[in-house]
Amino acid sequence: MDDLGFCSHMIPMQLDAMIDAYRNVVPLDGYPTLDEIERQPELPGLRHNEVWAAIKMARAASLRKIPLVDCKGRPFQLGFPSGLSEVFNKIDRWGADGPGAARDTSRALATSLREESAASAILAGAGMSQSGAEEMLRCGRQPEDRDERMVFNMYRALESVQELGASVLSPTLVLELHRAITEGTLDPADASGRLRRDGETAGLQGLEAGEYAPPDARELEGRLESMCAFANGEAPGFFVHPVARAILLHFRLAYERPFVDGNGRTARVLFRWAMLRQGYPLFAFVALSPVLAAEPARYGRAFRQTETDDNDLTYFVLHQAGAIGVSMNALADRAARDARELSSMEARLPGFAALNRRQQALIAHALRHSGARYVIAGHQRSHGVTHQTARDDLFDLERRELLIVGKEGRTYFFQAAADLRRTLQSAVGRRRAARAIQSDELPTNLL
Repeated sequence: MDDLGFCSHMIPMQLDAMIDAYRNVVPLDGYPTLDEIERQPELPGLRHNEVWAAIKMARAASLRKIPLVDCKGRPFQLGFPSGLSEVFNKIDRWGADGPGAARDTSRALATSLREESAASAILAGAGMSQSGAEEMLRCGRQPEDRDERMVFNMYRALESVQELGASVLSPTLVLELHRAITEGTLDPADASGRLRRDGETAGLQGLEAGEYAPPDARELEGRLESMCAFANGEAPGFFVHPVARAILLHFRLAYERPFVDGNGRTARVLFRWAMLRQGYPLFAFVALSPVLAAEPARYGRAFRQTETDDNDLTYFVLHQAGAIGVSMNALADRAARDARELSSMEARLPGFAALNRRQQALIAHALRHSGARYVIAGHQRSHGVTHQTARDDLFDLERRELLIVGKEGRTYFFQAAADLRRTLQSAVGRRRAARAIQSDELPTNLL
C-alpha cells in the first residue's frame, strides 16, 4: 500500500520507537484497524498514516500465509499478536480442566444444542425469538413453517455432529451437513446438499459480510477439497493452533459461500465439529452463536476487516476467540447458578429433594416458567434417557401431585400444578406428622 513507501527504509528499532511513542498516548491494545487509528487525535509530528504504516510493517514479520486465496488469487494471512497465545492458552486449560457443565451432562448438552440451534438460525434470518425457538425444541413440537424448520434442522445437524467423533472431513460430509441444515428451507428446493451453480447467488441473510463477489462456481469443487485438507490438518506445512484451525474453517466456508444459502449455518456447525474432533469435548456444551447473535454487527465487521485489510485473518480470529471466551464464561456461570438453585430448592422445598435429578431439573424449570408444557419425547431428549424412563419420570411427578396431565390426540402433555410450590413445601409437614403419630408426639405447630 502507498503508506508503506515512505518508511520502507526504516529499521525495526525506528518502527518500534514510533509505535511506542503513539502507545504512550493512545492505547494500541488488541489489533487496531486504520479506522480506529484515525479516530484518535494526531500527535505532533506523527501523522496517522505514518503510525499505520509502522504498525503494518511490524505486523508483516509475523504474518503466515494460509492455504486460502481470494478471487484475485491473493493469499490470506494469519498473524500472531501477543494476546492471542494467551487467549488460546486459557481455552486449552479450560478445555482440559474447566468446570463441569452441570450435574446432569445430558441436560446440559441438550440446553447447548437448543441455544446454538436457535441463535444460529436467527443469525441466518429465522423470524423467531430465541426463547420461542428454544421452547419449540424443548417441547419436541414439529416445525410448522420455514423459520421453525430452520431451527429444527440446525438442532438435528448439531446432534449428528456429536456422533461424528474423529471422522475426517470430506466434501461428501460437508454436503450432507448442508442438506441436513437446509432441507425444506431453500428456494430452489434442490439447492439443499449441493454446490451453487453458475448464475446462482450466494445467500447473505443475517451476515454483514464484506462487499465482494464470491468465488466462481466452477472453482468450488477444488476449493472444497482444499478446505477439507486444511480441516483435517493436512495443510499448511506449519503448526496452526487447533482453536485457530477451527475458527479459520468457520471463516473459510462463510467467505467462499459454496451454497445458495446456509453458508453461515454450515460454517458454525463445522466450527463445532472441528473443536470436538481436535480434543475439546467441553465444547459440546458451549453455545457460540448466542454470543454472535447478541452483536451481529461486530460479527460481520470481523469478516469485513479481514477482507479489506490485505486478507489479514487475524481480525476474525481475535473476534472469534473473544466470543469463545464469553461463551465459556456463560457456561461456567450457568453451571454454578444451576447448582446454587438446586441446592437452595433442596434446602427450602423438602419435596424437591426426594426427586431424581431429571425431575428436579423439570420442576425447577416449571417454577420459573408457569404455564410451560412438557412432553415425554422432549424430556427424553433433554436427558438422554429411554422413552420409558422419561414416561416414568413424568407420571411419577403427576402421582406426587406436582404436575397435571392432559392429552392432545395421542400425545400426553404435563403442566405444573397450580399449588406446585405449596405441595413441595408441605412435604415436610406430612413427614413430621407421620413421625409424630409413630412416636405419639405431636409437634406444637401442628396442634
